[in-house]
Amino acid sequence: MNLGVRWTLHGDGRTPAPGAVVRPDERLSWPRTAGLGAQHVVAMFGASFVAPVLMGLDPNLAIMMSGVATVIFLLATRGRVPSYLGCSLSFVGVAATIRASGGDSATVTGAILVVGAALFLVGLVVRRFGARVVHVAMPPVVTGAVVMLIGFNLAPVTAATYWPQDQWTALLVMVFTGLAVVCLRGFWSRIAIFLGLVFGYGVSWLFDRVFGRIHSTTGGAEAVDHWRLDLSGVGRADWIGLPSFHAPSFEWSAILVALPVVIALIAENAGHVKAVGEMTGDPLDDELGTAIAADGAASMLSTAVGGPPNTTYSENIGVMAATRVYSTAAYWAAAGFALLFGLCPKFGAVVAAIPGGVLGGITVILYGMIGLLGAQIWTNAGVDLRNPLNLVPTAAGIIIGVGGVSLRISDTFEIGGIALGTIVVVTGYHVLRAFAPAHLKEQTPLLDSGTSAYDKDA
Repeated sequence: MNLGVRWTLHGDGRTPAPGAVVRPDERLSWPRTAGLGAQHVVAMFGASFVAPVLMGLDPNLAIMMSGVATVIFLLATRGRVPSYLGCSLSFVGVAATIRASGGDSATVTGAILVVGAALFLVGLVVRRFGARVVHVAMPPVVTGAVVMLIGFNLAPVTAATYWPQDQWTALLVMVFTGLAVVCLRGFWSRIAIFLGLVFGYGVSWLFDRVFGRIHSTTGGAEAVDHWRLDLSGVGRADWIGLPSFHAPSFEWSAILVALPVVIALIAENAGHVKAVGEMTGDPLDDELGTAIAADGAASMLSTAVGGPPNTTYSENIGVMAATRVYSTAAYWAAAGFALLFGLCPKFGAVVAAIPGGVLGGITVILYGMIGLLGAQIWTNAGVDLRNPLNLVPTAAGIIIGVGGVSLRISDTFEIGGIALGTIVVVTGYHVLRAFAPAHLKEQTPLLDSGTSAYDKDA
C-alpha cells in the first residue's frame, strides 16, 4: 500500500539544479530536509500562534494537533499534496460569537467538531461525484460572500477587545506588520505575522520599562493598571509536559453559528489543491475530495481532545514557491517539530502572554485580509456584481453577517450573524437563480473550464 512515505534522493541531496524542482516523492539530504521542516514550522507560527489565543484555546495543544493533522493529511493523500495543516483562523469569529452567548471552550470545540464532520462528509461526496458538485452548490459568488462576511464579522472583536488595551502599541504593530507584508520578499514576507508578534513583544517590553504600567482594559469591561507584557506565567511553566485536554460539548445554537464555515474551508482546500497542482505540475483535481475529507477528519480529532480546527496553510505554499522544494518529507519533519513544541508548556506560556495591544495591531490586518479573500475569490472567478442575481443575495447576506442582524424564531431560539448571513447568501442565490430570466444566468467558468462550469440545466 502506497502511503507516500518513501522518497528518492534528488540529485546529490544538496541543492536542486538550476530550473529543477524537488518533487513531492523526492527529498534532499535528511539534515537539509529537517532544516526545511523547521522553516515550514516558522512560516505557520504567526497564524497558528494567534488563532488559538484568539479562540481561547490552549496554544500548546494547537501546535501539537497541527502536527498530528499534517500527518493525517499526508497519509490520506498518499504524499501527493504537500501541505501543512495549521490552526484555522476562519473559526475565530465563531468562537467569539459562541463565547459572547455564554459558551465555554467545550461548547466551542463541540460546535467545530460538527463542522469537521460535515467537511469530512463533503469530502466523501466530492470523491464520489467529483469537484463539480461543490462548484454547482457553491459557486464563487457564494463562497466569496461567505468568506467575506466571516472575516469582516470579526471587526468588532478588534475594535472593542484588543485595540483599546494599548492603542499605541497596536498602531505601531499594525504599521510594522503592514510594512513587513509589503516590503519584505520571499520567505520573510510569508512570516510577516510572526515578525509582527516579535516586534510587538519588543515594543511592549520597552514601553513597560519607559512608561511603566498602563491603565486600560485587559479584555474585560473595567480598566485596571497592568503591565503590557506579563511573563510571570512563563517562569512558572514546566519545560516538558502535556497540554491541557478537554472533551467537547454540543449545543444546537453554537453548531448553527459554526456550520457556515464549512463553505470557507471548502474554498480554502480547493484553492490550495489547485495551487499545489500548478506548482508541482501534477494535476490534483482527483485529490480534492481526499484533501477535504482529510482536513475534516483531522479537525474532528483535534477538537475531540480540546484543540482547534485545522486547515491547509497558504504560508507554506509560499515557502515551497521560494525554495522550489515540494518534498513531503519536509512536512513530515515539520510535523515532528510541532509535536515537540506541543510538549513544552513553557513555549505555550510565551504564546499565551501575547499582549492585547499586539493582538490589536495584528488582527486589524489579519481579519481584514480574511474578509478580502472573499473579494479575491470574486476577482479570480470574474464574478460580475453588476448582475443583480449576484449582487442582491451577497449584499444582503454580508450586511446581515457583518452587522450581527438576528432573526428570533421562538423565545428560546434565535439565529443571526454569520449563520443567518450565510443562509441568506446560499439560499437567496439559488432561489433567485431559479426565478431569474435566462440572460442573468450566464456564468463564466468557476475554477477551470471544462470541469467547473455551472450546470445550466440544474
